[in-house]
Amino acid sequence: MTDPEAIVSVRDLRKSYGQFTALDGVSFDIHRGETFALLGPNGAGKSTTIEILEGYRDRSGGEATVLGVDPGHGGLEWKARLGIVLQSTGESANVTVREQLTHFAGFYPNPRSVDEVIAAVGLQDKAKTRLSKLSGGQRRRVDVALGFIGRPELLFLDEPTTGFDPEARRNFWDLIRLLKSEGTTILLTTHYLDEAAQLSDRAGVIAGGRLIDIGPINEIGGADARVPIVRWRDPVGGMLREQRAADPGRVVAELVAAIGEPEGLEIIRPALEDVYLRMVADYAVEQSSPSPITSLSAPRASKESVQ
Repeated sequence: MTDPEAIVSVRDLRKSYGQFTALDGVSFDIHRGETFALLGPNGAGKSTTIEILEGYRDRSGGEATVLGVDPGHGGLEWKARLGIVLQSTGESANVTVREQLTHFAGFYPNPRSVDEVIAAVGLQDKAKTRLSKLSGGQRRRVDVALGFIGRPELLFLDEPTTGFDPEARRNFWDLIRLLKSEGTTILLTTHYLDEAAQLSDRAGVIAGGRLIDIGPINEIGGADARVPIVRWRDPVGGMLREQRAADPGRVVAELVAAIGEPEGLEIIRPALEDVYLRMVADYAVEQSSPSPITSLSAPRASKESVQ
């Protein structure tokens, strides 16, 4: 059932290319003012999902609405309500940064100030520089600037900080927080899991074209995946040992009481990246394992037959 409050609503979204299924029944909602991260390995279906929602790619099945409109039939008025930062634009036009932003601002009914946007992406000293003379990271900042100069209600960010140095990434995070505080709804894809953890309210994880988990960013993977790990080296033989424990302080106290403080003692609290990597790996193992019926009735595949 579609959520009437959802800015984006996806139900049983499917996309096939011949015999290849890129999306297999993906469903989720994104609420007004929310930053939603769509996570997954390369080839999982993230970009396909976003391109369908942006209206650039047709779906094979299922339903989708974006700002109350089927993205497959969105007109210019609908598109003016969106901001889009593609994974790569290859933009190298022979115009300056200010000229490019001024040109794009003219497409929108209520654009931001060009100078304000240039300052927000840290390109004040490059405003009069031609795009063809910018570095890759600087061009990426122009891409981001073009994405929000029109004051979009919904902003798509597909790997937005690729090519950014650490300082530029932190500045970008501040910019996204500002846009969010103004009420902008954001759909983010990123391979930087710390970025997703910093910016997102909720996340969905896609693998093999399927949504394998969805929820608040600090609950993805479930409580068990976030149980801390106590790790140390056994004083006899030096073997590395570890124990998962909801109360790691107790485990450490018992260890110290029993053998003194062991070498290499540390408490590891799984971050989003740890949870995500384990989730995707577990899914891959699950998909590669034969079903019980198959394992009993089918002959074992040779090495050559599975390559």
